[in-house]
Amino acid sequence: MKIVQQRIPEWSTAISTISELYVDEVFECHILEDKDRFLEVNGAKAKVPGQTAIPRGKRNVIRDKSNRFGYVTPRLLDVEYFTWIRCHKGNDAEDTEGCLLPGYYTDGVPDWVSDSRKAFEKLDLKIETALAKGENVTWEIV
Repeated sequence: MKIVQQRIPEWSTAISTISELYVDEVFECHILEDKDRFLEVNGAKAKVPGQTAIPRGKRNVIRDKSNRFGYVTPRLLDVEYFTWIRCHKGNDAEDTEGCLLPGYYTDGVPDWVSDSRKAFEKLDLKIETALAKGENVTWEIV
């Protein structure tokens, strides 16, 4: 399974980044993250703890239980400058510390995604099914 997250600069603000997410080239939902500080170019010196989106790149995905949330979530492996980057439920930049929050963006409503629980459950089921079939799941941020 190939997940591609395309950041949309026009929807981003001083505190958050909004992306479109595609699963095997089909639109799935939007993703809310912290502010994109272009870590893949600027490096660790640009990171503001708890307020920075992860760098662009392609990572493998697993599912495991989050001690913080108490439920199983997708987790991106080998993310530069970060540990324990997960895809989990949440609606605004206060709900993420680098993690990826699925939901649906409404133009004109900055720093927010709606219906995160619904978007998360749909995406997580697809990832769970692919992994159970033995497929490799990758998540690429472009």
